Amino acid sequence: MDGDTLLTIGDLARRTGLKVKTIRYYSDAGIVPPTDRSPAGYRLYDIGALARLDLVSTLRDLGLGLTRIRQLLNREVSVPEVAAAHAEALEVQIRTLRLRRAVLRAVAKRGSTPEEMNLMHKLAKFSDDERRRLINDFIDDTFGGLDANAEFVDMLRTAMPELPDDPEPEQVDAWVELAELTRDPGFRGAVRRMAEYQAAERARGDRTGLHHELTEAVRDAVGRAIEDGTDPASPGAAAVVDDLTARYARTFERADDARLRHWLLKRLEIAGDPRAERYWHLLAVINGWPLGPALAPVFAWFTQALRARDRR
Repeated sequence: MDGDTLLTIGDLARRTGLKVKTIRYYSDAGIVPPTDRSPAGYRLYDIGALARLDLVSTLRDLGLGLTRIRQLLNREVSVPEVAAAHAEALEVQIRTLRLRRAVLRAVAKRGSTPEEMNLMHKLAKFSDDERRRLINDFIDDTFGGLDANAEFVDMLRTAMPELPDDPEPEQVDAWVELAELTRDPGFRGAVRRMAEYQAAERARGDRTGLHHELTEAVRDAVGRAIEDGTDPASPGAAAVVDDLTARYARTFERADDARLRHWLLKRLEIAGDPRAERYWHLLAVINGWPLGPALAPVFAWFTQALRARDRR
């Protein structure tokens, strides 16, 4: 080859803008091997090396490693194969960066300690499968071995937290709180007691399902009473209680008497843990579901009114 067409490393550096040290590294790695050597032993390159270096610079800017670049240049893999694999890797990196951004925003918003930030980061990195395992472990622990309402348990298993790829800080916050809640022994114990009570009721013949109509009736009647400022211990509250206990008596085919009210009070006290409603609220925030009306204040008012009515 004509010596005038050969380029030194210095020539390549000036034409490509790369450092001599970088070109020498690529040359030693066999990515841009020298075409020849000068009588003094210096490396010389042809014009093809210039084009090869331009391509290497482009591929490095896209984030490809030297092994992949070497395979591509040696035609061991095709450009579409490399592009597809790298696009997939970049997608993972993008999801990770979005998650880190959401965690940092949540930390900044809530003023977390370093320990809390570490926990948030670990929990936020959970995969969908890991999140499902955490919730299923909670369900198995609290409902296992009991004749609980199968419809309700199925609803719990279906309603899994699905943290989006680009979550809002509120969703990260909600997921961390939900994860902590489901691992809290106190909450697990409270839900277990609810499940045991429900199983005992089913053993006594309660097969009336989730009682959606009763829940709606309580929400409507008590909601109006709360809006009107009705004191749970007032005569006006007694009328609301009488109407609702009559509904319970019809639904459960029981007499509307003191025993029914004692049974209903126990039922409300066991099922009225506000953390149970908090569970569903957090799940809705994580999954971007519409937030339903709060029931905890409704059942708290109903419980107080029942106690007041029972003392008369």
